[in-house]
Amino acid sequence: MQLKKYLLKNSVRQLQVCLALSLIFSFEFANAQSSKDGQLRMTPNEIFDARAQGSKAPGSSNLEAVQVIVIHGDPSKKGLYAILLKVAANTKIPAHLHPDDRMAAVLSGTWYFGYGNKFDEGKLKKLPAGSVYSEVEKQNHFAMTKDEAVIVEITGYGPSGVTYVNPADDPANKK
Repeated sequence: MQLKKYLLKNSVRQLQVCLALSLIFSFEFANAQSSKDGQLRMTPNEIFDARAQGSKAPGSSNLEAVQVIVIHGDPSKKGLYAILLKVAANTKIPAHLHPDDRMAAVLSGTWYFGYGNKFDEGKLKKLPAGSVYSEVEKQNHFAMTKDEAVIVEITGYGPSGVTYVNPADDPANKK
């Protein structure tokens, strides 16, 4: 049992190191939060304190409870991009899709994520910090937070956007 705990702890640590390295390498040419020479270095505190551009960035869910920070590229244009989603506690994101393939990593908090054409808590998988998941091109998915805020890093190749399964669920259609 001790060996199993040791291996699990080390595999989680290795995953965290791999995620950190992938973030570092993907930021090599960062331009949204970086200096003029493309350099970007952000500590966890700087990520938490980063000023969000709002909830209406391409590739986001358009929900006020989801703040977007573009850290690389421009999700509305062709090319590699990376965004941070700061998702408030007790947020439900209805079923929707994006036109691009995306890979994501949970940086803090516990994210609940599922695939399907409608929000279904029974299909959600609990993803604690250090977890990764994919958002497949044009595949419907949904998510939620519970009693804590979550920060998720998403990398994709734009242009990105969002289309809700039920257009009435899209906050952009509400006044």
